[in-house]
Amino acid sequence: MASSRREGSEKIVVDSIHGDVHLTECELKIIDTGSFQRLRNLKQLAMSQMAYPNATHTRFAHSIGVLAIMERITKIAKESGQIKLTKNQEENLRLAALLHDIGHYPYSHLMERIDNVKLIEEQAEGVEEVGKALDRSGIPYPEHDLVGTYIVTMQSDLVDALGGKKRANAVANLFGPKRPTGSEISLQLSMLVHSSLDMDRLDYLLRDSQATGVPYGQIDINYLLNNLKVSPSGRVGISEKAMPAAEQFLLARFFMHRTVYYHKTTFGIEEVCRQLLRRLRDQGKYEIPKDGNKIRSLVTSEALGTFTDAYVDQVIQKAVNDNDRVIQALAKSIQKRRPPKLLAEVNVLVSSEEPGRPHKGTIFTLNCRHKLRQLADDFNIPLQQFILCETPPLRLEKRGRMIAVEEAKSANLNEEEELIKVFVRGEEEPKSLVEIPFSLVSRCAGLFFQSFRLYVVYEGEDKDSIITRLRETIKDWDKG
Repeated sequence: MASSRREGSEKIVVDSIHGDVHLTECELKIIDTGSFQRLRNLKQLAMSQMAYPNATHTRFAHSIGVLAIMERITKIAKESGQIKLTKNQEENLRLAALLHDIGHYPYSHLMERIDNVKLIEEQAEGVEEVGKALDRSGIPYPEHDLVGTYIVTMQSDLVDALGGKKRANAVANLFGPKRPTGSEISLQLSMLVHSSLDMDRLDYLLRDSQATGVPYGQIDINYLLNNLKVSPSGRVGISEKAMPAAEQFLLARFFMHRTVYYHKTTFGIEEVCRQLLRRLRDQGKYEIPKDGNKIRSLVTSEALGTFTDAYVDQVIQKAVNDNDRVIQALAKSIQKRRPPKLLAEVNVLVSSEEPGRPHKGTIFTLNCRHKLRQLADDFNIPLQQFILCETPPLRLEKRGRMIAVEEAKSANLNEEEELIKVFVRGEEEPKSLVEIPFSLVSRCAGLFFQSFRLYVVYEGEDKDSIITRLRETIKDWDKG
């Protein structure tokens, strides 16, 4: 992001993706707070720089970029008359765009998700859940959007910059887990910040693609934004002629996940870090917050500014000298950029309409759980240095009918509203893209991709021969 300049009474910053971004006086005050400046020290792509050296851009730059897109949206709304916004709605939307990532943890999603980590000894012993650890540590870590609402409504510098608690709550409701209640248009406006086709995704695909040098994230953002429409009831969607751009956007997101976000090196070293943090937290070492209550206390205190990537880096540095052999090995893997070795990877593309049906991935996982303890003994490698993990299921788009009612309730919004909507010719109200029979996405929405992986952290002098023998031993573990 280039240096800023003033034109009249407003501030302009120059962004590498979107060009000039015009800031209001309130937005400038927010950016200048210590709470917002913390985002300069959070990498957008966590540890992806281990595989893509230039992927060092920050949540700060991304947040400015999302504001830039929202600026374009509100301008289009005014010029077209399609989306009627009051001055207050427009200002709050811009503020929500700017603040939507304020609650991210160090290394973004990495630390946020350590409650979901399954340690290898738990899996090998047949423990289905990590409940034992959660019983010791209390409530799970809150998701970053909820953490964001804590920060926006409870950090005095942001509350003051926003002009008081009332507005802080209104803005937090636009990006937080609790969506606005009342008018349909209020809900639809919040979808511009959080949905399948939202400002967040539109920016990060372009920004991450540029930073990594991977072309798959390039999308036709101009055509998508210029074809936004609103129905008589206030539902926001795109015109039918923009369907190819929307489909390409979903494909871009799919392939960026496969290529960048789930890259074997990045995903492996991040999983090592998650497991390291989980083990340290379970053992009460290095003052890692023990539960969600401690996270809330931290982010609403003056210590928020220390909760950056450096927070985790310092933990890793201490763990390198830990007296626990496994913890030391995991920490050195990260510190010295010695990623875990991928022993096996099983990729599947399966139907979400047949839950529970066995496939190569589930067979591989089952064999790992049954055989890994013996494998570790045979090769004299601590079981805890094996990393058995799976990528989250990756879909082009969910089918509305596949979303569980319980899931929607727990998220406190109707997930059907998060799907991309299209105005088909001759109809006043838009349909979900997955409901349109001539859409490629509708044909693929019932499928998901997933990768099942087994890594090992091992740095012995005989590393090359050991890794070769391990791969040979487990090469058929995906077969029944």
